[in-house]
Amino acid sequence: MSKFQYAEMPNKEGFFGDFGGQEIPPELKVIMDEINDAYEEIRQKPEFQEELDLLFADYVGRPSPIYHAKRLSEKLGGAQIYLKREDLNHTGAHKINHCLGEALLAKYMGKTKVIAETGAGQHGVALATACALVGIPCEIHMGQVDIEKEHPNVTKMKILGCTLVPVTRGTATLKDAVDSAFDEYLKDPVNYIYAIGSVVGPHPFPKMVRDFQSIIGTEAREQFQTKTNSLPDYITACVGGGSNAMGLFTAFLGDEEVNIVGVEPAGKGLDTDQHSATLTLGKPGMIHGMKCYVLEDENGEPMPVHSIASGLDYPGVGPQHSYLKELGRVQYETASDQECLDAFMTLSQVEGIIPALESSHAVAWAMRKAATLSKDQTILVNLSGRGDKDADYVADKLGL
Repeated sequence: MSKFQYAEMPNKEGFFGDFGGQEIPPELKVIMDEINDAYEEIRQKPEFQEELDLLFADYVGRPSPIYHAKRLSEKLGGAQIYLKREDLNHTGAHKINHCLGEALLAKYMGKTKVIAETGAGQHGVALATACALVGIPCEIHMGQVDIEKEHPNVTKMKILGCTLVPVTRGTATLKDAVDSAFDEYLKDPVNYIYAIGSVVGPHPFPKMVRDFQSIIGTEAREQFQTKTNSLPDYITACVGGGSNAMGLFTAFLGDEEVNIVGVEPAGKGLDTDQHSATLTLGKPGMIHGMKCYVLEDENGEPMPVHSIASGLDYPGVGPQHSYLKELGRVQYETASDQECLDAFMTLSQVEGIIPALESSHAVAWAMRKAATLSKDQTILVNLSGRGDKDADYVADKLGL
């Protein structure tokens, strides 16, 4: 018998163990339940699955390959590092996987506008792309700080035809973009749909986004066994809200011999207030309509958080991650801003692959861990996005 006994994930009320749910006003709960009902209906339709599968293959370019980073592995002198190349997807990251699903759902429900937040801009670009494809207006809210850091993605979103709303409230980063987008959504939740960009928020979004992203792990599990005749010893992915990680982890949860590691931003240090290590230093609380681990200040409010990677600076985390932490199935580690930069440059110069700063957190942990393992052991990293969007920022930061 497995040592990990999972509850239904989620149950009918949207809880993963003690986490998740719908901490929202009753009138909004009605809307969320309608979205859940529509999702459960549409996912059973063969024509929906066929359309999504066709788009994954011919539009996104799936399956994304698994690449053996031989030179990096040799440099570290330990475990063999493999990369699941989500950076090769159309739009350059894993985000397109769930954005296509959400856009098709919005079309099916007859919604007149899709609203979303974005941090690093990858979700914004992917959603603007998907909305252009299905012909639905798209409005993206983005913190002013992130707009200045992620200029290439801002330009792409505008080219794709979306309305970009700069957010200057609070810290002008991801949490504030979520708040701003949600305020706009509440103006007309009957006709609008809020396409949440990660496995966070009220039920059914943590479930829906996980389901659309689970193609990553489904592909990777089969590909890795075909390539190596075994399962990986470790799999790892960065965790902010946690969509790319949940996408990889889901297919491996039943494989007890596979160690699963999520990597959070230690930022400028866990001994400072400049980090986003929610699962490492946070505690159970409420944020954005769900119960999950949260970084809170002395007044019980979500803390201002920091990460060099705009897509990871969120004071909450997906409720399923919170559940898997307490269950002990997934281990959550951290990587600092400096470790992230070092991994970014190392992978670029040793393998010719420029990773997103978000993904570089997982690469950093894999590099650190590989050096402690034997050469016959393996680590599979979800390379969730490419670093085009970060190149100018990193060059300025390092004086290149």
